[in-house]
This record gives sequence, C-alpha cells and structure tokens, in this order.
Amino acid sequence: RPGVQVRISPEGEVLIKSPGQMMGYYKHPELNAQSFTEDGFFHTGDLGELRPDGQLKLTGRVKELFKTSKGKYVAPAPIENRLLAHPMLESAMVSGVGQTAPYAVLVLTESLRPQLADAAVRERVESELGSLLDRVNQSLAAHEQLRMLVVAAEPWTMENGQLTPTMKIKRSRIEAAVADQ
Repeated sequence: RPGVQVRISPEGEVLIKSPGQMMGYYKHPELNAQSFTEDGFFHTGDLGELRPDGQLKLTGRVKELFKTSKGKYVAPAPIENRLLAHPMLESAMVSGVGQTAPYAVLVLTESLRPQLADAAVRERVESELGSLLDRVNQSLAAHEQLRMLVVAAEPWTMENGQLTPTMKIKRSRIEAAVADQ
C-alpha cells in the first residue's frame, strides 16, 4: 500500500509504519515505548519475512519464540507446518525451552493411533518419522534442528487440558507433560 512501510527486526518481528496507524496510547508513555520503535515503527507481534517478490509472509507470533539453553531463539510455527505436511500427523508442537536443542511432540492421526499395537505398523511409523525428521532438519538452520520426535501417548483435547476452547494447543501444559522425559 502507498505510504505503508514494512521492515523486519533482527529478531524476525514485522514492524510497520503508516500514516493510518495510531499515534500512541494517551497518557501511557511506557506502553508507547513498548509498542513503537524509536523511529515510529509499530511492533506487530507477528514474525515474518519479506519475500523476493516484495510480499510479506507471516510465519508465527513473537510470543511463541523460545530460547534454547545455547541462547538461540527458535520460531516453532514454521517447523510445525513442515511436520504437519506429513499425512500420519494430526498435531505437532515444537519446543525446547532451556534445552540444548528443540524437539517436537506429535499426535498421530485418529485412524493410525489404534493400529500401533501391531508391531509392523509401529515399525513403519518409526521409519516414516525418522525420514521426516531427517527431511525437516535438512531445511532448518543448525540451531533450529530437532533433536527428536516424540509421539504423544494420547491426543490433545480440551478435556485433558491440552487444547483451548478454540482448539489451540496449550504449549505450557504439553511441555509440562513431557518435561520429565
């Protein structure tokens, strides 16, 4: 749009400046300092990248970023999207807060879960997931590469407290459930 400026911060956050944006918060200078850069760009809270054709691609939310024990930030949404392209998977969550490397927790499709008792099916799933891990890691920066894929023991639901009423995963609940392992 004419007059709209977009740039990406060093952390990957989309920053915008526009004649139509708000001027700031009335009598709240601390909110203004948090919401705007010194040169007037608004912090959107979205992660994104500018494509070579000039289009903006949103890739996640800043609040979803986590830092590994090596001090590197990881955006989980793009990695989760790569994992979820596999037809065996219903849900995926990438985490690694305070860990040396990220990992992913996966929920297999509803039709596949009951078949895991069959050793041949289980072996095929393990093989497929091993190949998926290799493929996904090849497309990631070294600090984003997944150490392992973990299959959740049960699907994530509102009833077990791992999904919100709007069907979003509760990252902290799932992380807590797998923390001991």
